[in-house]
Amino acid sequence: MSSASVEAATNLVSAKQSHFHPSPARAERLLARFKQLRNFTTTLCAGLEPEDYVVQSMPDVSPTKWHLAHTTWFFETFILKKFMPDYQSEIPEYAYLFNSYYNAAGDMHRRDLRGLISRPTVREARRYRASIDLHIDNLLSDADEKLLDEIEPILVLGIHHEQQHQELLITDIKHVFAQNPLYPVFRGGRAPHSARAEERTATECRPYQFVEFDEQTVEIGHDGHGFAYDNEGPRHQALVHPFSLASRPVTNGEYIEFIEDGGYRRSEFWLSLGWMTVTEQRWQAPLYWTKRDGAWWHFTLSGFRAVEESVPVTHVSYFEADAYANWAGARLPTEFEWERAALDCPIEGNFVEEENFHPRALSASGDDRHLHQMFGDVWEWTRSAYSPYPGYRAAPGALGEYNGKFMCNQYVLRGGSCVTSRSDIRRTCRNFFQPEKRWQFTGIRLARDPQ
Repeated sequence: MSSASVEAATNLVSAKQSHFHPSPARAERLLARFKQLRNFTTTLCAGLEPEDYVVQSMPDVSPTKWHLAHTTWFFETFILKKFMPDYQSEIPEYAYLFNSYYNAAGDMHRRDLRGLISRPTVREARRYRASIDLHIDNLLSDADEKLLDEIEPILVLGIHHEQQHQELLITDIKHVFAQNPLYPVFRGGRAPHSARAEERTATECRPYQFVEFDEQTVEIGHDGHGFAYDNEGPRHQALVHPFSLASRPVTNGEYIEFIEDGGYRRSEFWLSLGWMTVTEQRWQAPLYWTKRDGAWWHFTLSGFRAVEESVPVTHVSYFEADAYANWAGARLPTEFEWERAALDCPIEGNFVEEENFHPRALSASGDDRHLHQMFGDVWEWTRSAYSPYPGYRAAPGALGEYNGKFMCNQYVLRGGSCVTSRSDIRRTCRNFFQPEKRWQFTGIRLARDPQ
């Protein structure tokens, strides 16, 4: 997931800060937000056993224990070590184990070997979190207004950073559980869909419509008010030619039609590298899908279930999204078309706070002339390569490293998913992954040129 620079985080510190409340109230507000974040991470881990915390099912997946410790290391490294002169790490070796990609912060353990680290134990990782949380509490409680001015942007950045790791934690544990023939349940008691099948209306299953947009020069990127990652700027103008965008994401039922029409056997729909990946990996359906007695089933965080046709398809790669679009006589949108279309869409939807942990079927709306599910449910692949905006420069230092150096061989996704935090999504958010990745909640929305 994308990180950010101090420069981007400092966007939070506007001229309005001179009118902030006195430091005690301000510190209490920051502490309340910090504690809410950390408590929600703990909530997401409820029900996991110690054995679940340590498994690494593939190099892209990190063990749950590592996520808990890495997000803690972030606050320790970039806040406590900087703003508490007398602070001493209780276990300095954690800096090596739980650094991820910040070269300027020191050496790091190999990502693909994180699952081999049985020590520190889960209990010790929790103790580490509690210790750092207490230090943050003490630091903020004693900070004056000037010190809070320096701490707040980095603390807020750390909060958004942990929200991204909450999302990774869920997608990673899903991949871990999916390797187990017993199909463990991450959360029981909730079906992964929005309603019982008999309660759905015909409106939900109607074909999507294309919503047309005229040519327009639009402002792309974050406007500088509030938090944003540095890859969301600088804000700039872009000419977006006429296009149309599907009113909703592609559903499982629609994707099954692609499968049954030989989609995974017909090379004419695929990019060359995509076709090579399909044949080498022997893909026949989205990740977690399997066919039993002529019907499609898939693993969800609520267990092994029949595929529900009205729910947005997810766990598809860029290659699969592009092939489906070609099969459907359409294409994927550019990220600029997506952002232009999202300007008038409210940021609401199925996010992690609802704890569904799965996309939901579109509820009956009676209006197919508007865009639906632009936010939440599934990250939507765009055809835009992940590259810097005009004038982009990564900030110096460890916190400026991540975004710029990964702007190569990846594609942009927009809109967030069912495991994204509502408070960590913006119309300008640019997620990014390599085109073959599909363990995240990634889906498809079609676009077309003028007919």
